[in-house]
Amino acid sequence: MDTTPRKNEHLMPTSFSFNRVLLIVLDGAGIGAMPDAPDWGDAGADTFGHILESRPVRLPNLQRYGLGNIRPLQSVPPLDHLSGSYGRCALRSNGKDTTTGHWEMAGIILDHAFPTYPNGFPAPVIDKFVRETSVPGILGNIPASGTEIIKQLGEEHVQTGKPIVYTSADSVFQIAAHEEVIPLDRLYEICETARRILDGEHKVGRVIARPFLGQPGSFYRTENRHDYAVPPPRENLLPALKDDDLDVVCIGKIASIYDSMGVTEDLTAKNNEQSIDQTIKALNDSTRGLIFSNLVDFDMLYGHRRDTEGYAKALEHFDSRLPEIEAAMRDDDVMMITADHGNDPTFRGSDHTREYAPLLVYGKKSRAGVNLGTRDSLADIGQTIAANFRVKLAAGQSFLESITQKAQKEL
Repeated sequence: MDTTPRKNEHLMPTSFSFNRVLLIVLDGAGIGAMPDAPDWGDAGADTFGHILESRPVRLPNLQRYGLGNIRPLQSVPPLDHLSGSYGRCALRSNGKDTTTGHWEMAGIILDHAFPTYPNGFPAPVIDKFVRETSVPGILGNIPASGTEIIKQLGEEHVQTGKPIVYTSADSVFQIAAHEEVIPLDRLYEICETARRILDGEHKVGRVIARPFLGQPGSFYRTENRHDYAVPPPRENLLPALKDDDLDVVCIGKIASIYDSMGVTEDLTAKNNEQSIDQTIKALNDSTRGLIFSNLVDFDMLYGHRRDTEGYAKALEHFDSRLPEIEAAMRDDDVMMITADHGNDPTFRGSDHTREYAPLLVYGKKSRAGVNLGTRDSLADIGQTIAANFRVKLAAGQSFLESITQKAQKEL
């Protein structure tokens, strides 16, 4: 008799508490400085707190999940009767970047931070890059906004054929090139070489191809971006679920963060709106397992660019679409909303900030009004998802029992 698990066996009865978990990451939406924030130059950072102090911000759905119950927040007072449960997660890993935060959610604690380059990449790295890619030199080699650097250097790039190399607060080596000057295949080849070169002490989290088109004064980035990530250790949530024949549907930049390891479906989304649309699409599909979505605009467009009003509007828009997400959820779905790090738009500079991540949990079968407290690690999220699907991770403490209905009998 064939006992091999069948794909989409979710159509058969199971005893999982939740047949699907929707994990939404509000990229960069921290909720207050962690105790070690001064060590990172981030004392006083408070992404949610400072945005909500900037003006009245209407977030009724996040409020009823328990956002205002996590800690005092202007514009979002706590409620006595909630539809969700709430808490906050510390980041245990050594870092405050996208890869570090997301990997920790999947059960990977990093003792050593990925390297960052606030003064650009050292000459030996650039020299080796130029030599091994056979490019005629490079432009840039500074931390910069991707849209700004092509405004500044795009015309010179077109004239010289030199690719634009730049970085950011994240551990990234980004290569911008006009698609009519350096064709996509060639740009991707250059990035693959860079990925191989950037190893050892210079093993950045991601090498990113940043192609653009247009004319001087009107350059624009295309949707042909491609990320070359460091593969995570295999012992993490995504392959653990996939190995048990569960769906792992990734939306936005999630798949690239994990180098596609354990991903069963990758839904393209370039901004918050597309991520929300793809999240709803994924919920409407017949799946069992994890739907993992990243909303990148909070970090990319508003945090790094220190646009407090844009951030506030984006939060309000996300909140306004939560009822659509709820309507697409099945009775046996649960949604978790969190962040990977902070990016306070009122703070100095343009760097990420070392903050707690909010934790909100909602589902028809999930208990409401539970204070999940301050979790020791974002890995608690991954361990909870793992416990639900009866797999085990090395890091994190599950809070599954706290959010399941059967735990009510303990009260």
